[in-house]
Amino acid sequence: MKRKNHPGGQLGNYMYWPMILTVLIVVLDVPLYYFDRKAGVCVAIFGLLYFLIVTALFMANKSMVRNEVINFATQYGIVQKKLLDEFEVPYALLDYNSKILWMNESFSVITEKDKKYHKSIATIFPSVTRELLEKNDGKSDIQVKWHERFYRVKVDKIYFDESEEENGLLNLEGDGQFLMSLYLFDETELHQYIQENQEQQLVSAWVYIDNYEEALDSIEEVKRSLLVALVDRKVSKYFSERDSIIKKIEKDKYYVVFKHKYLSELEQDKFSILEDVKTIKVGNEMAVTLSIGLGVSGSTYGQRYEYSRMAIDLALGRGGDQVVIKDGEKVSYFGGKSRQVEKMTRVKARVKAHALREIFETREEVFIMGHSISDMDAFGSAIGIFCMARVMGKKAHIVLDTVTSSLRPMKECFTEEKGYPADLFVSGEEALELVEYGSVMVVVDTNRPNYTECPELLKRTKTIVVFDHHRQSSEVIEGAVLSYIETYASSTCEMVAEVLQYFNDNIHLKPNEADSIYAGILIDTNNFMTKTGVRTFEAAAYLRRCGAEVTRVRKLLRDDMAAYKARAEAVRHAEVYQGAFAISVCPADSRVESPTIAGAQAANELLNIVGIKASFVLTEYNGKIYISSRSIDEINVQLIMERLGGGGHLNVAGAQLTDCTVNEAKWRIQKTLDQMLEEGDIEV
Repeated sequence: MKRKNHPGGQLGNYMYWPMILTVLIVVLDVPLYYFDRKAGVCVAIFGLLYFLIVTALFMANKSMVRNEVINFATQYGIVQKKLLDEFEVPYALLDYNSKILWMNESFSVITEKDKKYHKSIATIFPSVTRELLEKNDGKSDIQVKWHERFYRVKVDKIYFDESEEENGLLNLEGDGQFLMSLYLFDETELHQYIQENQEQQLVSAWVYIDNYEEALDSIEEVKRSLLVALVDRKVSKYFSERDSIIKKIEKDKYYVVFKHKYLSELEQDKFSILEDVKTIKVGNEMAVTLSIGLGVSGSTYGQRYEYSRMAIDLALGRGGDQVVIKDGEKVSYFGGKSRQVEKMTRVKARVKAHALREIFETREEVFIMGHSISDMDAFGSAIGIFCMARVMGKKAHIVLDTVTSSLRPMKECFTEEKGYPADLFVSGEEALELVEYGSVMVVVDTNRPNYTECPELLKRTKTIVVFDHHRQSSEVIEGAVLSYIETYASSTCEMVAEVLQYFNDNIHLKPNEADSIYAGILIDTNNFMTKTGVRTFEAAAYLRRCGAEVTRVRKLLRDDMAAYKARAEAVRHAEVYQGAFAISVCPADSRVESPTIAGAQAANELLNIVGIKASFVLTEYNGKIYISSRSIDEINVQLIMERLGGGGHLNVAGAQLTDCTVNEAKWRIQKTLDQMLEEGDIEV
């Protein structure tokens, strides 16, 4: 059907107005004809002539007006297209599949693509995918990098209704009734200014000599000043090369300030000063080690200073000989590969004992809590804290939810029939009902809130005490009024045994109480074979004097047949990875009441195999994958477990994984080992 060719819209209505006015003449002619017939006839004839004339003019000029309108629209479109094509802002039009339909000259120059290039925008900017464009609502911009320049990509969607498609103006494929306009805004200079501003920010750093007194004691007196001078020189030289300000605050403490732009250089260097100071030898038997804490990205200088204080405390709490960088909530670690030297002085234990006694004096009730699925170290140290509370005449409760098969024989020694309170052991739910805001909560054998038996209890009291021997991580129990964390200690039971000796002169341990604390030391040291120092044997000697019996403890710690078989199966099916790492799975047999303990024992057994430097045993239990890792001296398994979200010690560490299978957990361990070997964090 042939379409009518006439102007439309407001222009068409305007051209019809002369003919419409004929109706007005006719309306006026009716009353005129009534009063004067001759005048009415004359007006009628005039109206007819007027209508014929305007109609003839309309028909004659219609084509001319249409052509003029088309010419104007064409010229306007050409001007508009020319302006858009020469628009300084790079601009492109995409279909809903992110395919380029058209681009202006600026976009073509920047992307180095011809205007006939009609492929997906992702072929130019890989990060600008179709899925990303579909999710983009026009309010959020996309950042891309192209040929060393940074661009902000703004996307607007142009929607069309069905009538426009039916008119043949557009032909959109699929269900997407829209096009996309894409703009590029060059923000390279802005990025440079932001980067320069960040690089000029100051980083606050503390440098501590970990073993200042011990290192000086191991050298002749005449050479001590030389040793200190050499350490000063190396520290000053290392940071002075980075345009830093170094100020020696105390004999073993330095405060350093440097620009943020040097931080990445130090990280790539992996803070070689840690290893460099160990090479200082002027007759000293003990190598000097450093701890460094850096505060980054604080909104003020004061906040960065506080970050650096928190970082150095964390470095010291993790055993020293390492660097901790606190960047807001993010915490990074470097070093920490060497074994911490055991401190021979017990001054700290005596100070902590007196502080704990003062806390108990002002509280009426004591709650003691270890980590979930408590082991012998957590149980024994909890019994030691109970003995301290008892001598002070305070009511004490031990929070214990899960009693494993290895723990049950020891727990049965503390029944009501043997003179202990009926509510000595309570569950987490019972403790929540009993605890009061004024009670004191003593956490043993862990310093991570999520690992405790009942994390909710930590929020119910304002007085929290922490006893632990594990290295600290970024997740710590906050608000502790007393924190005694010594990573050199073999076990928390060793620390508690030392504190017991200074807590009260009248304290007396019963044989079964001494057995429990002794058993914790025995298990964590693997029968005094790992992480054992002079103070470990001194603590064991004290417990022996209190009535601990080695034979009795050994009988209490014997395994049942199912657990022994599970441990043997884990050893039998172990796989050797990279020629030095033993990885195995401990079967979670329903007959094995404590498969995680069997897994830990299997990890210890695997170290007896020649060539094995570290062992990893996985146990699936209660919807989680528990990883027990062990080493003798060459591999720091704590660093490996921290990559998996866990932690521990240089030789004894672990982690808990969720939302993954055993095979996926094994793959994650292998991938972590490969990555750390490649980065040089561990060596085979």
